[in-house]
Amino acid sequence: MHFDLTEEQALIKKMMRDFAEGEVAPGADERDRTKQFPEAVFAKLTKLGVMGLPFPEQYGGGGADTISFAIAVEELSRVCASTGITYSAHISLGGAPIHLFGTHEQKEKYLTPLCTGEYLGAFGLTEPNAGSDAGGTRTTAKLHGDQWVISGSKCFITNASFAKSLALTAVTDRSKGTDGISAFIVPTDAPGFTVLSNYEKMGLHASNTTELVLENVTVPKENLLGKEGNGYKQFLATLDGGRIGIGAMAVGIAQGAYEKSLQYAKVRKQFGHSLSAFQAIQFKLADMAMNIELARNMVYKAAWLKDQGRGFKKEAAMAKLFASEIGMKVCDQAVQIHGGYGYMKEYQVERFFRDAKLLEIGEGTSEVQRMVIARQIGC
Repeated sequence: MHFDLTEEQALIKKMMRDFAEGEVAPGADERDRTKQFPEAVFAKLTKLGVMGLPFPEQYGGGGADTISFAIAVEELSRVCASTGITYSAHISLGGAPIHLFGTHEQKEKYLTPLCTGEYLGAFGLTEPNAGSDAGGTRTTAKLHGDQWVISGSKCFITNASFAKSLALTAVTDRSKGTDGISAFIVPTDAPGFTVLSNYEKMGLHASNTTELVLENVTVPKENLLGKEGNGYKQFLATLDGGRIGIGAMAVGIAQGAYEKSLQYAKVRKQFGHSLSAFQAIQFKLADMAMNIELARNMVYKAAWLKDQGRGFKKEAAMAKLFASEIGMKVCDQAVQIHGGYGYMKEYQVERFFRDAKLLEIGEGTSEVQRMVIARQIGC
């Protein structure tokens, strides 16, 4: 399947490329060093009108398709993966569950401010003892009159320090297993709700990664998202879409690392020749280019199927798995091509390498993706 971008997709690609080069790239190294969240970048993205890119215009969104969203994530990640993951999570994890399962009133109240960039979207699924096994959720929600009382904790949550509300899962009926897990929209300023941001991470330093602690947090009955007992299913569906975002991030990081390697190989001289004159280096760069193109096509295919309203679970898992593993390999080879300089921060590929690793872990590890694919092919 070959993808020719539509006029709108091509315009979004150009706009996001120009924005990434002009506004995101210049401060990326400094943000990585200082762990400074890119607030100014997101203020500018809000002015650009892309914070609700794939959501309906009725709620302040851009009405664009999923391929356009993937393009936007790729272009941001190509220069700064911390910005890419913040944007991807804002849309695919923050906005998507409300868009997919929310009532009209919930969308007006909670999706609109996300689309207009008033605050960032976040999503609370992972817990200290429930990572790949999301069915092991321990956070509970109990109905008292017309209020849900929620207690528990979540970990590794992206963007929560910059969210005013977020969707999260809690057990409403322990006896039903995963059918007893429900989803709720919870304001982050509710009494008993604490957001902690003190993880020391390997990469993605400018991204906001948090722990959530809920101690008898009360939300009104109408803050239930979707049907009671459907939270687990809803969040699995949300992750299918999120995997397109992670795949797009991986493609962007790989593209950035490849471009830097190609440029370096042309100017770096060894034994009287540029590196790019050596077949060993040519083959590395050829493999990079080929695999990035394959990964991009897989991401676009999953996005296209989603836009057609067709099943895309298998394709999203394949795209996420292949793109994240290729992203890691490309970054590894990018460091290798740069030699000793690749190990130094000045040449940026070491940042790409550190940032890429999370993509084999987040939103379903590589092992989980293989389990999803195996089930989809009838194993």
